[in-house]
Amino acid sequence: MAARDYYSRGQNLVYNRPVLAIFAVIGVFLVFDIFRQLGTGTIAVTDLVSYLWNGLVLGMSLGLAGVGLSMTYSILNFANFAHGDLITSGAFAGWATAFLIAGLGEFSVESLILIGGPIAVGSNELGINVVNTPLALLAGLLVAAVLTAALSLLLDRIVFKPMRSADGVTLMIASVGVALFLRNFLTFSFLTDSRGLTGGNVPQFTVAGVTFGGHQITLVVVAALLMLGTHILLQYTKIGTAMRAMAANKDLAKVTGIPTERVVKLTWIIGGGLTGCAGFLIALQQGTLTVTMGWDLLLLVFAAVILGGVGSIYGAMVGGVILGIASRLALVWIPASFLLVAAFVIMIVMLLVRPSGLFSGRTTA
Repeated sequence: MAARDYYSRGQNLVYNRPVLAIFAVIGVFLVFDIFRQLGTGTIAVTDLVSYLWNGLVLGMSLGLAGVGLSMTYSILNFANFAHGDLITSGAFAGWATAFLIAGLGEFSVESLILIGGPIAVGSNELGINVVNTPLALLAGLLVAAVLTAALSLLLDRIVFKPMRSADGVTLMIASVGVALFLRNFLTFSFLTDSRGLTGGNVPQFTVAGVTFGGHQITLVVVAALLMLGTHILLQYTKIGTAMRAMAANKDLAKVTGIPTERVVKLTWIIGGGLTGCAGFLIALQQGTLTVTMGWDLLLLVFAAVILGGVGSIYGAMVGGVILGIASRLALVWIPASFLLVAAFVIMIVMLLVRPSGLFSGRTTA
């Protein structure tokens, strides 16, 4: 009886949702192929665990970076293309602070705030890492959050607030202009050179042949704590309740007395703060920083948000982790140069199977 029931369900799936059935078969085949390669020794267990760990690191980066983007969309209903350059702005603000604190008293202020540029103090001279200079990194993280939140609020006041009644396309185009302005301002201030950030003996831990970088662990732990804090804020505070109400129905939120303009400001502050933290942590994990860092990440952040459900904060978190792990697991079959392609193939497959995303859009704010 049970076998017949399973057969009936399978038959209905093939007839009613053939695309899902095809991808399910492909997924099962890929899982079996991984076990086959493990059994034949084509891929080592340590390599597979390394792929999973590196995927988790990438996924937490994308998830944290995507939260602010989802907040903007859920409350203001537009895709903010300046988000990538807000990530970069937070990174530069935070690392200028970290360099300043780490080298204060030994080097001039001007040479420190340029963050290892052509005429600045190099990262190796300062030896910045989580073991040698934890206070400098903590201060940098806090400054990245505060200044990016302030910058987001300022941009809203100057650019987006006067256009509050405009449609989403108009706001999106305006955000492209903001992105270009921010990127060119950073280029003018810091030039286009790639600069090293960390130095000294960066801690690493090897467990059963798998290496876990100290800065990778820092990113994963801090990002997880920030995501947990966002969850608590959304579910257990009045601010979170107001934000979820506005995401669900802005007009009804107004009628019920929710101060919508205040909620918009808080959205920019919270989203901007998380974006700045993401930029600082991503730069810490990479060990380098350029003026195009956020722009280079933006497509992947959008992919993670779309995968989880546009406008869903929880969707951005989960979508980022899934995208990161799946794209790194793809190294079992494809070369590293095709990882970006793999990430977007995963997004397209999800849209074909579930067009509204994993968390169905804005239902979770």
